[in-house]
Order: sequence, then C-alpha cells, then structure tokens
Amino acid sequence: MSYQVLARKYRPQKFSDVIGQEHVTRTLKNAIEQGRVAHGYIFSGHRGIGKTTIARILAMALNCQSQDHPVPEPCGMCDSCREIRAGNAVDVIEIDAATNRGIDEIRELREAARYRPARDRFKIYILDEAHQITDAAFNALLKTLEEPPGHIVFMMATTQPEDIPQTIRSRCQNFSFHAVRFDDIVAQLRSIAEQEKIKADDNALAMLAEAGDGSMRDALSIMDQAIACCGPTLSTEIVRGLVGSVPSEVLEEVMDAVARNSSEDVLRLVDRLLVEGQSAQHFARQMLRFLRNAMVAKVAGSDSPVLQISSDERGRVARVAGRFSEEDLARFMQIMLRTHGELGYKREQRFHLELGLLKLVHAQRLLPLEELLSGETGKTGAQGLPARSGAGSSRVAAPAGSRSSVVSRSSSEAERLPSRTPAVSPFSKPSPFEADRSRKSGPKAEAQTNWTAPGPVSAGVAVESGTSSAATELGTATAVAVESAGESVSGEFSVELARDAVLAALEDAGQGVLAHNLEEGEWSLSGSEVTVKVAISQVLIDVALGPEPKRIIQTALSKAAGRPLKFKMVSGAPTAAAKPSAARPANGGGARSRALADPVVQRMQEKFGAEIRTVIDQKERG
Repeated sequence: MSYQVLARKYRPQKFSDVIGQEHVTRTLKNAIEQGRVAHGYIFSGHRGIGKTTIARILAMALNCQSQDHPVPEPCGMCDSCREIRAGNAVDVIEIDAATNRGIDEIRELREAARYRPARDRFKIYILDEAHQITDAAFNALLKTLEEPPGHIVFMMATTQPEDIPQTIRSRCQNFSFHAVRFDDIVAQLRSIAEQEKIKADDNALAMLAEAGDGSMRDALSIMDQAIACCGPTLSTEIVRGLVGSVPSEVLEEVMDAVARNSSEDVLRLVDRLLVEGQSAQHFARQMLRFLRNAMVAKVAGSDSPVLQISSDERGRVARVAGRFSEEDLARFMQIMLRTHGELGYKREQRFHLELGLLKLVHAQRLLPLEELLSGETGKTGAQGLPARSGAGSSRVAAPAGSRSSVVSRSSSEAERLPSRTPAVSPFSKPSPFEADRSRKSGPKAEAQTNWTAPGPVSAGVAVESGTSSAATELGTATAVAVESAGESVSGEFSVELARDAVLAALEDAGQGVLAHNLEEGEWSLSGSEVTVKVAISQVLIDVALGPEPKRIIQTALSKAAGRPLKFKMVSGAPTAAAKPSAARPANGGGARSRALADPVVQRMQEKFGAEIRTVIDQKERG
C-alpha cells in the first residue's frame, strides 16, 4: 500500500474533529437536528482550512444509513459513509469546477439532477473552486439552483467568493471560514506528532505553524517534509532550513544595529544572509512580521493573545519594543511595507533590500515637525546631538514656567552668534502626540497645567523662563512679540499710530499701490476723523478707495484707536518729488510684519529656506 500523507491521513471525518471552524460546524449540526437543511451552500475562505472536508462530512451526515434520517454526526461505518470518504459514492458527485467550467458541463449537470439518487437520500454535488465557473454556465445553473428537486443539494467551495455572481450567492447559504488560529495549529501538530511517535520541540512546532500561515493543510505538508528530512526527531535548525526562515535572533540583531545607528552592521548582516542563500523578498517579509509583532508588544504587551508566536520570540519582540517608541515602530513598518512591495517586481533585489534597511537606520535621525516646534531640538545630548526619544521614552517638552517681559537684542548682535548654535524655541507646549495622549489617559487638569497662555503686554516680548539658562550662555534671548488686541502702544492715540496701522493693514491685504499713495500723503487727526491729503486727483481717489479698501482702513483704525473713527482721503497735497517717506517700525501692526519678526519663522527661513506666501491674522478671526 502506498504512503498516505499526513494531510489525508488525519483528515477530519466528523464535525467534532474539525478545528478552528466551530461557527460553521455548530450551525450545520443544528440545521440537521432541526430539519432545516438548505438546498445550496457556499463555503468560502483561505486555502487548507476545511472547506471541502466539511462539505464531505455534511454529505455523510445527510446520507448516513445508521438511522432513517440525517444525523448530526456521521457514523463513519456504513456503506454510504465509507464510499463518500473514499470518493467513489454514486450519489455524491465531486466536480472540479476549474476544468468543468463551461456551459456544456453545467447543462449535463442540470440534466442529471432531474433523476433521483440511486440509493441514498440526497444526490449531492460538491463544486470545488466554484469561482472558476463562467458567467454563462452560472446563468444556465441559475434556475435549477433556485428551485431544485427535493433530493438535490449543491455545495460550492471557493477561495474567491467575490467572483461568484450575486444571483447565485443570494440563493445559497454562505459560510465564511476563518484562518486557523496559531495555537490550534500547534496543538494539532503536537497531537499528530505523538500519534506518529515523532519527537519535536515547541520551537519547531511553532515554526511549522507560522509557516502554515493559518492553513492546517500547509502546516501538515511542511511537517511531512520535515519528518522525511529529520526522521523521528524534529529539530529547530532543520525545520528553519526547510521553511527558509531567518532566525529571530538575526532579526533582533538587525533592530539592535538600527537602534545604534550602525549602517555598517546592518549591511554586514544582510550580506551574510544573502551569501547563505536567503531570499531578499522572504527576509523582508519576515522583517515586516517581526516589526508588526514588536508593535503589538509595544501597544498591548508581550503577553497579548494577538501575538501568535512562540514564547522565545515573545521575549525578543518585547526587548525590541522597549528600545523604540510607538511612532518609530510605525515608521519602520511603513518603510518595510514599501520595501517588500518593491521587491516583488524590481530587479536587483539586494540593492532595494539594503536601501530599505538603511532607511530604518536613517529614520532614527529624523525629527517630527511638532517636535521641532515644541522645543525638543534645542536640547542636546551628551555628544552634542539633538536628544531623541530613545528606549521607549516619549517626546515631552520641558514644562513652561512664568513668562517675563524683556527687550530683544538688536539684529547686529544676533548676527555675531555662531550659525551652528541651535535656536531656543519660544514654545513650551508638549508635542501634539503627547498632548493628545495625556488628554486621553490622564485628568484634564493635569494636561492643562503644562501651558500657561501669555497675557497681553505692551511694548514687550515674552520668553520662556525654562530657557533662561540657555539664553544666559548664549548671551542673548530668543523672544516672541506679543501685541495686545485692543490697546495702543503708547496709551494715547496719535496720527503716527493711525498711519502705521492703516499702511500695515493695506500691505497685508495686497493693496500696495494705495498704501504707497497714503504713505506719501499728509495725515491729520481732528476729533474722530482721520484725513489724508494725497497728490492725485479726486477721480483716481474714488477709483482706488473702493468698498474693500475702505473696510480694511476702518477696521485698522478702530483696532488702533479702540473706538470708531472716520477716514477721509482728499486731493490737494503738493507733489514734492524728494519728500522722504517716514520709516515704520519693523514690528508694526500688520500680520505679515509680525510674522517676519517671529523668531520661529526666522528659524524656519534660516534652516529650510522657507518663504512666507500667505498670512492669516488670527486676531481678525477671533
């Protein structure tokens, strides 16, 4: 007698023998007990998880001769059960839909379905890979499937249920099979190893179950191959060589090199694996799975049931998760996902794999924008490098203290500072990630104590007290201008203040021509009216001073004076060519001027070569 592989030898013969599909077996057994057997079933799901097996068990239960009616569990001893198990039953017809997919074969099936079964209660058709049937053939089967004779039962097994027409699916009961859980596969492999008198350690069985990828049949096929290679003892090294997997300690070494920013060690490890014959695409897939497990261990803990790995690998992913933050692991996964996708169709796979792993190393040196703005870049480590999150630490800025009012130094003194000196951020807020995490996990009052909104000050700038020591060392302080929204700087409204406010507002609004004409004019204040004499005709004044410029000017005057003012623009000023224009302060009332004077904006312009294109005044919005 020829040898029978494990997948066939230990194929379940009862509903109770099936593992991982309790929702299907329970429903079918209850339907048989209640006499609610349908005329059509669709079994869909991953490969090797029991679709055809359950179809055969259901056929045995319907035609079992142990009683005069269908039974929830077939006896396995009667002629009908033995014939169905052997595959030579007359009234149970198994059809490979991949080769019998045309309309002619379906017509023959439809004609044969008219006749009653030769011996059993039901004539049962099991269509394997049913999604391969053509649309025309499905249409030919439609009427028979909708109103079949009482002795006909159709069972269709498929891995792609979406390819079966909706008209067919609506006429059948659909059962979606689940991938078999990792622990269930390991338990089944251990039970079979004991029955076959095979010695196998837990790591070897875990490796076989992981290689099965949710398929019981795949795991049994690999186990059969391992037994043929190793004999009665399954060792972890032999199994790893058969499945072509990379040792988990190597993956941990790669992540250790990434944590140390050692590109040389990463390239050396990749070279060693490729010289040993490892596949670049398979290694990228294992690296991606390892990072996913590390992410789960970081979020849910190393004892989480979501981690379907051996106990030895749980310890490894827990150690890796402790060295990186959640954001870093998510970034690593994104890089490896892209690398694994590129390896599927790119040539020179080694180069793309090395590039992807080097990106993991370089990702450690990237700084998020929120961290840059929250002040973390001003902190330096022991070697003078910017501080990073490190081993699981979170990026939280130093708590803000009281704010004091100081006068910023002149630009000439600031230019004498070394260009490599990091600028001290004017913000003491934590990063958005940490603020959101604190808001969700801790009391609201605790999250609000880290930031104190600065009140309006006059003719001053605000700096952090937490950065005073750094400012003392550098000999200067980085400051942010804070302007009150309803008060004048001098406490008494004047023509100069009105002029500066109007000109700044017009420049911010893009009214440069009108601002130039008003700048050359003669300004006067009489009561609640501001008058400007310009050297252009009244006709041009009426054209230039439209409704929108009037609104801008009135708003600027009202904000500057704290009370409504009238504005009049008249003709009659002398056309003096050499009339010098009065200088306006650099930090005038306009939003663009304030933005240009902001140290963070200046830092961005210096570091990234940024430019200001659009300015939105939040005071106007508020």
